[in-house]
Amino acid sequence: MEPIYAYALCGAAVAVAVLTRIRRRRSLRNIRGPSSPSWLFGNEYELFHQAETGDLDFAWMREYGPTWRTHGYFGAEQVMTTDPKALAHIYKAGYNYYKRVDLNHMTYLMLGPGVLWAEGEKHHRHRKVMNPAFAPAQIRAFVPLFQRTAQKLAQRWRAEIARAPGKPLLVNEWLARGSLDIIGEAAFDYDFGALDGQENPLGKEINAVIGESLLAPSKGILAVWALFTLLPERILLLTKHTPAAAFARFRRLNASFAAIGRPIYREGVAADAWESGDRTARRDVLSVLVKANRTERASTRLGEDEVLAQMHNLTAAAQETTATTLSWMFWELAKRPAVQAAIRREVRDARGGARPDGFTVEELEGMRLLGPRSRCETLRYHPTAFHLWRVAAVADVIPLSEPVVGADGQWIHEIPISAGTGVHISVCGYHRLKSAWGDDAHEWNPDRWFTLDPAKQVKIGIYENLMSFSSGPHACIGWKFGLYQIQAVAAEFLEQFEFALPLDKPHIRRTPAAIMMPMVDGKPELGAAMPLRVSVAA
Repeated sequence: MEPIYAYALCGAAVAVAVLTRIRRRRSLRNIRGPSSPSWLFGNEYELFHQAETGDLDFAWMREYGPTWRTHGYFGAEQVMTTDPKALAHIYKAGYNYYKRVDLNHMTYLMLGPGVLWAEGEKHHRHRKVMNPAFAPAQIRAFVPLFQRTAQKLAQRWRAEIARAPGKPLLVNEWLARGSLDIIGEAAFDYDFGALDGQENPLGKEINAVIGESLLAPSKGILAVWALFTLLPERILLLTKHTPAAAFARFRRLNASFAAIGRPIYREGVAADAWESGDRTARRDVLSVLVKANRTERASTRLGEDEVLAQMHNLTAAAQETTATTLSWMFWELAKRPAVQAAIRREVRDARGGARPDGFTVEELEGMRLLGPRSRCETLRYHPTAFHLWRVAAVADVIPLSEPVVGADGQWIHEIPISAGTGVHISVCGYHRLKSAWGDDAHEWNPDRWFTLDPAKQVKIGIYENLMSFSSGPHACIGWKFGLYQIQAVAAEFLEQFEFALPLDKPHIRRTPAAIMMPMVDGKPELGAAMPLRVSVAA
């Protein structure tokens, strides 16, 4: 973003704040927390610029306990928490805690008016139409696709290994290609051809947006985000037409997807293929979604742009999250050859010899070392969505399972908040909470899943008391899709390959961006990168 434009917007944000006499209630003064480095940015800039995701969260947890006070834009005080009871309360309250305006508007600019952006009644309408496409039987039907794609990727890896034995592979890039091919076929019966080396302008635009706007955003970008929080929705929606470079990038991203999705949608509508003809037997998400949409009343039916936005949302969300989770899993297993070997034996035992067909869903679910052990521990220790932001729509009282000491020295058991108060949820912090996960919560230890007592944990999230897929009405609609994909792909690769660290043992940073992505310390030019030595397993 041009500096003069950023400074102009920053000045406008300050002017609007003064002219509209923004008043923030100081009801959180007794909650201890870090000081604010900036009236305009509060603690936002330092949170987005952590050297490693969670460094600040963990330090503040040690100093203040599981709940503390931070500062947002324009000096506003907000609650930041890892407390299980507080999180359960917030998400049970549903739409009484809405997504923070600035970050939610960024979702709109990048991905359009889809389910990841919609709030309140709009969100309920989107989810109702989308639910049939994510029914359990529908998701289970995709497992053969996951396995076929994994086997195809395995062939590419074998070729790379034969060409350059011992040379590290950037496994995250390969896995992202495979994930893109999976979501293309599963979501709207489209072949991206990523594993076949086809040009992928959509993926390039997604990576460019992450690199330019979401990875270590500048103060100019944060000033624009601060301004977003002051504008009414009808004005916010017009900002997508702003001529600045960053907004032009968002438009190119949306245009890249529309070039793929709109012809597919319109061709089906024109031929009435959603109800009859050669798509009758198809079970891709778009087909099921459109059929469900046609049963809705005209007043609640999704429009064309909303339907296309769902596909855009799913493509962007599903590609990087599963690929990144698998990358972190293989990295942890590369450091633990014995655990990796035990999983390989489990997978081969399930295969039962030279059986060419894939695993059944029941066989995949029965792999306890791979699933409840390594998959769950990776989701806990390396959550791709490491922070979640909410704002209270009404006054509320947030209960705490772990009281904290206030500035006056007294114990605080609950926190009264006023409408408009921000609540910053540290997923990475909750996933390292010793009271929830044990004294070794800061270690990747898959054995914990054989000893955890769920009865002693606060019920939270939609899977294994983890917040990896969020919770409440905004919980990830495709969480089972992601779990099955991780399990199916990991089973194929761990059966066929051994993973080891590169000989120079690079430090892989947990870099905060749109997701917690791996980056090689000292090599920012690589972007997201997870180099591992991969060899064919004996």
